[in-house]
Amino acid sequence: MVRSGVPGAAPAFPYNPLPAAPHEEPHSIPETARAASASMALRIAHGPEGLARARSFTRDTLHGWSLAHHCDDATLVMTELAANAVTHAAPRCAGAPDVRLGFRLEPAHLLLTVSDPDDHAPVLAPGAVSDLEEHGRGLCIVDALSEAWGWTPTPPAGKTVWARLSTRPPT
Repeated sequence: MVRSGVPGAAPAFPYNPLPAAPHEEPHSIPETARAASASMALRIAHGPEGLARARSFTRDTLHGWSLAHHCDDATLVMTELAANAVTHAAPRCAGAPDVRLGFRLEPAHLLLTVSDPDDHAPVLAPGAVSDLEEHGRGLCIVDALSEAWGWTPTPPAGKTVWARLSTRPPT
């Protein structure tokens, strides 16, 4: 686990995950994403234990940042992103791929990121999966719960998939 709470400090995780618009190909990172006030990062193991740790870490981080009112949505989004990384990156990469979770608290947003060593872009396939299917709806859930989401390459190999959620209190 890595913590950083110094305003304007370099992020605690080595990626810049926020393209300008949802679902776009990689872009440069806006200045607002670089001026984070707080960030957290965590590496997880593959399998149910890693996903359980991702959920617990998400809840603990949000409670620590007084964002418990966004805990359910953020935990579901982070779980879906992490599950995609573990499910799809692991079979494509030799050895045990490194999956990293990142949280960045901005003035009006929470940025959730998941990085893995696989270069393949995430695929959103709305309507392609039946409501009765057990798998295949993860990015549709991310799309529904987040203000924006996308991905960017992580040199020298891999990618970061990100989702941006509002930190405003529910109305």
